[in-house]
Amino acid sequence: MSTKHKKIIFTGPVGAGKTTAIQAMSDIPIVSTNEEASDMTKNRKSQTTVAMDYGRINIGEGEKIHLYGTPGQERFSFMWDILTKGALGLILMLDNSRDNPQQDLKFYTQSFKSFIEKGELIIGVTRIDDIQKPNINQYRHWLNELSIDAPVFGVDGRHQKDISSLVQALLYSIDPGVTT
Repeated sequence: MSTKHKKIIFTGPVGAGKTTAIQAMSDIPIVSTNEEASDMTKNRKSQTTVAMDYGRINIGEGEKIHLYGTPGQERFSFMWDILTKGALGLILMLDNSRDNPQQDLKFYTQSFKSFIEKGELIIGVTRIDDIQKPNINQYRHWLNELSIDAPVFGVDGRHQKDISSLVQALLYSIDPGVTT
């Protein structure tokens, strides 16, 4: 599989760790479109992504994987279709400390349904060390109820090793012979 100038999308609700994950993986300083939060998002964090985040992984020999983070708020969902065009796959970041992570899982898998049907999906659950319920098996059960087959990982978006595991799992699901 040639990864020359391919892209991976990070999506999920506000505060799930998309921007942080891209920062952890990117070989360049990320481009971020964070603005002051002006709605209920203020309760979770002071700034939020309004268009996209961008980072890049340099694989070698001119090969690059472009990392794009979507805004988490539904009112910026017009960016979701724009960003997913030509992407290899989707990494859905979910925050285990939110009130209803099952609803978040359902909402984002439905919102990206047409992309997921033709691409790959990997799920990273943040804050699972702080809030142990639901656990990873519960997420797998919910995915099964939605008839979605996707791996689920507990991750810390601040740790490159954790995010690298998500990226590698995504690449491997696309091409089992890929090495990174």
